[in-house]
Amino acid sequence: MPRRDANHEAVTRALIKDGWTITHDPSTISFRDDRAFIDLGAERLLGAARDQHLIAAEIKPFTGPSVIADVEQAIGQYLLYRSWLARVDRARTLWLAVDVEAAVNVLPRPAMGVLVVDDALRLLVVNNPREEIIEWRS
Repeated sequence: MPRRDANHEAVTRALIKDGWTITHDPSTISFRDDRAFIDLGAERLLGAARDQHLIAAEIKPFTGPSVIADVEQAIGQYLLYRSWLARVDRARTLWLAVDVEAAVNVLPRPAMGVLVVDDALRLLVVNNPREEIIEWRS
């Protein structure tokens, strides 16, 4: 079982406050002979028709000694999981969950921002101390 990231609980509680039900913690994804763990799987019923909306969230704190290494790991995992989900669970949308600090100070940096744009990352921005979702960026 993978180790939880520092802001795992804050993201979990923020999703619950926003009306999501956590369905997997972590969410196992298998493709062919390989298996990986996405931090969270969640669902929410939407509208009068009660349509089900499914997401997966990979949580990244960007608190390591190297911002570049943190971004490499986060983007690499995100792209791998997104590719696998497209093949085995098309109903689930992948989001990269980051705190406000990363959304304001790390990802907008020109060298990082191109990755967000080029790879069409979906960002879930969470205020960790308040355990609230600030923004869904897609």
